[in-house]
Amino acid sequence: HVPQGPVCTNLGLKPGQRLTVKGKIAPNAKSFVMNLGKDATLLGLHFNPRFDAHGDVNTIVCNSKKVEEWGAEYRETVFPFQKGGTAEITFAVNQNDVTVHLPGHQFTFPNRLNLSVFDYFDTQGDFTLQSLSWE
Repeated sequence: HVPQGPVCTNLGLKPGQRLTVKGKIAPNAKSFVMNLGKDATLLGLHFNPRFDAHGDVNTIVCNSKKVEEWGAEYRETVFPFQKGGTAEITFAVNQNDVTVHLPGHQFTFPNRLNLSVFDYFDTQGDFTLQSLSWE
């Protein structure tokens, strides 16, 4: 069972805006997830840092989900997270993609569902949300 963190709806994030997430990673973390999308069924970005899960070690796996249909997994090998540490991640929404800002690194994930607004955000797994801000 994956522990579910807070769920946000009606965020209204549009291109040019950003969401900054801060929190604490569990000392024995296996993985955690952040989902950004229109709602729980339409996820523009499924962001899943894996310390050791599903055969991945210290890898960030990203994907998109349309109802029950997952897209192609994207893997980012830069892994700036530490078990028991804190994490600050910023998701910047652009016209055609989302830029994920990590400590000392960033990468871009395409807006495969062509969402014009990101209303939904949730966290799951070995991560405790401490603050959420958007501008």
